[in-house]
Amino acid sequence: MEENKAIVRRFVEAYSRRNLDPIDDFVAPDYVDHTNKVDREGLKQLFDMGLSAFPDWHETIEDIIAEADKVWVRLGYTGTHRGEFMGLAPTGKKMTSKAVDIYRIANGKLAEYWNVTDNVNVFKQTGAIEVTEQGKKLLPGDATSLLARASRVEKERIGY
Repeated sequence: MEENKAIVRRFVEAYSRRNLDPIDDFVAPDYVDHTNKVDREGLKQLFDMGLSAFPDWHETIEDIIAEADKVWVRLGYTGTHRGEFMGLAPTGKKMTSKAVDIYRIANGKLAEYWNVTDNVNVFKQTGAIEVTEQGKKLLPGDATSLLARASRVEKERIGY
C-alpha cells in the first residue's frame, strides 16, 4: 500500500512540475478515467488543456490513504486562468479549490481513476458563473471553506 501511495505522489508531483513525459511510465495502457471518460491518450490531452489554461497549476496532497489496490487523495490546487478553459476566455483570475481523487493501481501503474472536484467554486472564481444574492445567503463564504469545514467535521466524526 505504501508503494501505491508513492506512485500517486510521484504522479501528482510530475504533473505539478508540468513534466508530462513520464505519463506512460505512470499510467497503464488500458487506463480508464471514469470521471472524464478518457483513456491514457485522452488523459494527455486533458493535461495539455489544463496546463494551457492554468500554466502555473499546482496541486498539493493534503491527505493520502491506501487500502488494497486503491489510493484516495484529498488535494488542494491553485492556478491562474491564462488560457482558454472549456470555452471560457482567459480572465487572469487566480483560483484555488479542492478535489478528491481515487486511483486503482495495477502492476505498479495507474489503472483507473475517479474524481470529485468543487467545479462550482472553480467556475465562480474564473468568472464563468456568478452566485446570486439568494445563493450567497444559502452558502455564506466560498465553497472551498465549506468543503474544509465539512472535511474537519468528517475527520472528527471518524476520529482521524
